[in-house]
Amino acid sequence: MPDSPTAIEPRCVEIDLSTVDPAVTEDDERDFLRINDFALSPEQISRIVAPARVYPRQEYVLAAHWHPEHVPMELLKQRINALYPNRVDELIIPTQHNVLMEYDGYQGVEVDCYSSGFNRKVQLLLHFKGLDPERADVLKSMLGHTHRYRASQLFEYLDALAEPAFEDRRQKAAGRTNAEEELVTFVRLQAAKIKSLILAHEADLPDDVYKNKLVRNYLDALRSRFGDRLINRAQVYAKAVKDLVKEEFSLSYFYRASEVIEEARSLGAGIVIPHPEQFWPILLADYDVDGIEVWNPQSQLYTEFLINVVNRRNRMGWHGKRPILIFMGDDCHMSEKTRPVTEQDPDKAAREIGLQPAWHDFSIRKSLIINGMSRRKIIDEYRTRLAG
Repeated sequence: MPDSPTAIEPRCVEIDLSTVDPAVTEDDERDFLRINDFALSPEQISRIVAPARVYPRQEYVLAAHWHPEHVPMELLKQRINALYPNRVDELIIPTQHNVLMEYDGYQGVEVDCYSSGFNRKVQLLLHFKGLDPERADVLKSMLGHTHRYRASQLFEYLDALAEPAFEDRRQKAAGRTNAEEELVTFVRLQAAKIKSLILAHEADLPDDVYKNKLVRNYLDALRSRFGDRLINRAQVYAKAVKDLVKEEFSLSYFYRASEVIEEARSLGAGIVIPHPEQFWPILLADYDVDGIEVWNPQSQLYTEFLINVVNRRNRMGWHGKRPILIFMGDDCHMSEKTRPVTEQDPDKAAREIGLQPAWHDFSIRKSLIINGMSRRKIIDEYRTRLAG
């Protein structure tokens, strides 16, 4: 007698899409408004002003690459006081993305621009001491244009996740991340909801909302409803789509790096190249800059090599009486510390204003000592340059 036919076990699907309402629900709206509410609760304020770990032995605080985001400066001052209670000197300058901000008489910004020499988006840190707002109209207009254009990438990202015209991007990202069709559809539905919610609340949303991380934050807010496993996979796939969007995002509407440098120098700016590992050719462009960031939480592989490159160029006299300075960037994004702990990126949440562990790495310190570099010397020299 022939064997009875074996029942085919259905492929495991992480979510039943029939249970996902394609329309915006009350829960969706609640989550969207929560993640975009920049008013700080007492618990969030407590987390900001009372860091879990402090550094009483750090005497010099050099923070020239960090992002306050929506956290008020008065709270950040309290945090810095708590982090480094025994500091003897500091140079602390905020560098919000494409938005000029001030801390204790110093202004700073991280500017998106592009290098025509190798046709790639790059970034520059601009630092000022006592910038006269009336003289900075052109720079502020350039930053405003860049901020608006950079924000437009969010809508291209959402379209790539949700609109039929961008099916090729979705399939390419799915192939890169081994994402099944149900997952792609789930993320497509959520992206469509984000677009609808933006349009519904556009009049009340702060400008800082319009960033790619809105997608990440919204997906994280769904964890209580859909579970960590599904959302973790959704995040991986969504990031792959974001990477494709960034690869194809037109650079023609950014200002050239040389244009930004020229305008900034006319206002007495100091200029630093951040995380050059992400765009090596900028080191060969011979831009008029004061310093190069040799370490960053995102760029740690070639710190000693970069230190030696800077020092070799200085010894050869390429930069005359203004040698290139060595910087390290903490790249701290303060909004990460205001998120629920369960939704935080652990690596980003661990960053602190002015905390760059590489200064204390024995191998790196050896290179710094040989070349006469220290935080104290960088603070003194850069402060002098910014003072004019």
